[in-house]
Amino acid sequence: MAEETQPEAAAAAAPAAAEVVVTEAAPAEAEVPVAAEAEAEAKDEKKGDEAELTADDAGVGTGSFKEESNLVEDLPDPEKKALDEFKQLIAAALAAGEFNLPPPPPPPKAKETKVEEAKAQVAADAPVEEVKTEVPPAEEAKAETLAEEAKPSEPEPQEKTVVVTEEETATKTVEAIEETVVSAPAAIPEEAAAPEAVVEAQATAPEPVLIWGVPLVGDDERTDTVLLKFLRAREFKVKDAMAMLKSAVLWRKRFGITSLLDADLGLTELENVVFYRGTDREGHPVCYNVYGEFQDKDLYEKAFGDDEKRERFLKWRIQLLERGILSKLDFSPSGICSMVQVTDLKNSPPMLGKHRAVTRQAVTLLQDNYPEFIAKKVFINVPWWYLAANKMMSPFLTQRTKSKFVFASPAKSAATLFRYIAPEQVPVQFGGLFKEDDPEFTTSDTVSELTIKPSSKETVEIPVTENSTIVWELRVLSWEVSYGAEFTPDAEGGYTVIVQKTRKVPANEEPIMKGSFKAGEPGKLVLTVNNPASKKKTLLYRSKVKSTSE
Repeated sequence: MAEETQPEAAAAAAPAAAEVVVTEAAPAEAEVPVAAEAEAEAKDEKKGDEAELTADDAGVGTGSFKEESNLVEDLPDPEKKALDEFKQLIAAALAAGEFNLPPPPPPPKAKETKVEEAKAQVAADAPVEEVKTEVPPAEEAKAETLAEEAKPSEPEPQEKTVVVTEEETATKTVEAIEETVVSAPAAIPEEAAAPEAVVEAQATAPEPVLIWGVPLVGDDERTDTVLLKFLRAREFKVKDAMAMLKSAVLWRKRFGITSLLDADLGLTELENVVFYRGTDREGHPVCYNVYGEFQDKDLYEKAFGDDEKRERFLKWRIQLLERGILSKLDFSPSGICSMVQVTDLKNSPPMLGKHRAVTRQAVTLLQDNYPEFIAKKVFINVPWWYLAANKMMSPFLTQRTKSKFVFASPAKSAATLFRYIAPEQVPVQFGGLFKEDDPEFTTSDTVSELTIKPSSKETVEIPVTENSTIVWELRVLSWEVSYGAEFTPDAEGGYTVIVQKTRKVPANEEPIMKGSFKAGEPGKLVLTVNNPASKKKTLLYRSKVKSTSE
C-alpha cells in the first residue's frame, strides 16, 4: 500500500488488509484493521509539518485530497524530468535483466562432496600393504645383474612386482579423481558452439515486463499512469521509485500473482467481509471491508485458525485486490486508476487476535507493492478510542496521506458516506438504498435527499399520470418518525385516497419503506414525514411512474 494501503489498497488486510490498499492498499488495496493500518502507513511516511488528524463535528477528517492529473502535459517540469529519467532507468534495468528472478543457486560444495566420496571409496578398497622380506646381499647382487641384462627388452607386466603402500595408492587415486573433477570440460554453451547465435541473442530486445497488464516501457499510454504511481509514492525521488518498482515486480513473480488470479482458494464464505459495490461520486470503484462479520467464530477460525489458514487468507485478500484492479480500473491518463476504501469498524475483532500477524504482513505487502491505489479511505462506525489512536499516529503521517482519511462516528456514518458516494450506490446496511436483485430500482434511479428539521414535517409530492402505477421507497436515517402517503387527484371535487395511514416508525424497523399505487386519473402522490425529535433527520426517497401497460 505504498503510502496508503492498504491496502493503501489493499486492500488489504486481515480483518484486515486491502490493508490495500490497497497498501497505499491496495484494492487494494490492501485494507487492514485500523491501528495496524495506520502504523504501517506511518512507517512509510517521513515526518513533516502537518496538521493533526482529527474528526470534526461532522465526523469527517481532513478529507481534502484531490487526485493529480496523469496527463504528461499537465505535469510540472520537474515531474516531467523525473518521469523521463525514470523511464531511462527502467529501460537500462530491463536490458540488464534486473527484473528477472535470479536463477536458483547450485547445490553447495558439489566438488568437495565428490572428492570426499572418492576418498572414502579409495580408503575402503585400498590393498593391504605387502610385507617386505630381507634379501641376502649375494642374492641382491644377483638380482641386480639379472635386471641389467633385462634392460634392453620390455619386461612383461605380469613379471614386474611393484610394492606400493596403502597411503600411496589412496593418494594417487584421489589426485587422479580431483584432476578429473576439476579439469573435466563443461558442456559447451550454445553461444560458444555457434558464434552467430550470440550476435542474434544480443540483438534481441529484452522480454517485456508487465504490471497490472501494463508494459513498463513502450508507446502504451497507460505506462505513464503506472510509473507516476511509483514516483508519487516516493515523492518523485527517481532512485527510490526505481527500487520500489523493481522490488514490486520481483515480488509479484515470487508470489505467483498470475497463477493466483485463477486459483480457487475455497473462501467463498468471506464474500461479505470484503467486497466491491458501486462507485463514488467521481466514478471510483468502492471496496467495503466489514470486519464485524468475524464475530462468527466459525468464520474467524476458518480464516485465521492456523498458519496455513492465515496464509490462505492473505492470498485471498491479494487475489481480491488484483481482480478488482484488473476489472475495475482504467490506467489511461484520463481514466479511473484508484479506488475508495470503506472500512466498517462496527463490532470488529480485537487487534490482538490470531489475525494480528497476517494483518501486519498484508499491510506490508500492500504498502510496498500497491502505490497510490487509494483515492479516499473512509472509516465508519468509528469508536472513540480509534480516533484517539489515530491522533497519536498523526504526527508521523504526511499531509497527503492524512488528506485521504475520513472518520465517522456511528451517528455520522451514513451522512459521511453520502458526501462521497451517492445514496443509490451505498448498500442498505450502511444507510443507503442499494439492494442486490432489486426488482424495482437500480443504481441509475437517482435518490433525492431532504433534511427534516427538529419538531417539523416535510412533504414530498410526486406527479402521477392517468392509467399509471407509481412505485416509491423512502428511508429516514435514525427513524423514530411518523410517515403516511395519500393520492390527491387533479380534478376538482376528486376524492383523496389514503394510500398509507400515518403511523409511527420505530428505529428498529425495516430501514426502507416501500409502496405502490395504481392511478386511474392524473394527480399527485403526497408522502408526509413528521419528525417529532429535537434533532434534524435526513430523508432519502426515489420513485418511478410506470404505464399500466408495462
